[in-house]
Amino acid sequence: MKKTKIEWTEATWNPTTGCTKVSAGCKHCYAETMSFRLKAMGTAGYENGFEFSLMPERLTQPLNIKKPTRFFVNSMSDLFHEDMPYDYLDRVFDVMEQTPRHQYQILTKRETILADYCKTRKIPDNVWLGVSVENQKTKNRIDVLRNIDAKIRFLSLEPLLEDLGKLNLSNIHWAIVGGESGPKARPMKAGWAINIRNQCLEQDVHFFFKQWGTWGADNVRRSKKANGRLLEGTEWNQYPAVLESL
Repeated sequence: MKKTKIEWTEATWNPTTGCTKVSAGCKHCYAETMSFRLKAMGTAGYENGFEFSLMPERLTQPLNIKKPTRFFVNSMSDLFHEDMPYDYLDRVFDVMEQTPRHQYQILTKRETILADYCKTRKIPDNVWLGVSVENQKTKNRIDVLRNIDAKIRFLSLEPLLEDLGKLNLSNIHWAIVGGESGPKARPMKAGWAINIRNQCLEQDVHFFFKQWGTWGADNVRRSKKANGRLLEGTEWNQYPAVLESL
């Protein structure tokens, strides 16, 4: 558990590590690169590199944090991975339910497992459920998410790899958009992000523009920091209304 530079959260909690690639957005996975780096450094929890691994010794970490914190759960894995035992997943959710002072943001690319798990369980109000959507082919994840009973349902449209066209954002509360970063990053066109921003405004969905990544709005390659976070001259940092009451 540690503080993070991820713009839309405050800290990360990884009760599992490792993953396997399921769609185009996974191609240049930052977590995979980081896992092998941490393994080489001898960091505890990364002995298996990027192989999916349970980390039961980390389960109770949020219980020891008194300050209300917004956690991104499993920044280095996918909580709904095919190898995740449901009884262990129950233990993860039990910790989240025991700590209503915190907010937990969970993202997955495995919407089928997410839906199956949630079918027979009540999701605590302090848990935000989200899916990653990077291209037209993965838009079906939104349809699955909108029908799951959660207080906050959100989308991570990152890395955004193409224009997503028309979006049905009913029952979606928040959308994060970002371009890819790293040496092999694929560019994001300004029009793709603007299209999503406009539809969020039209459909009353909170919008957060995370980054341009390696390629700027002008399609020039430079550092992620140099490209910044402005979309048409504005920094978009909207959050779901639930944060206003914390």
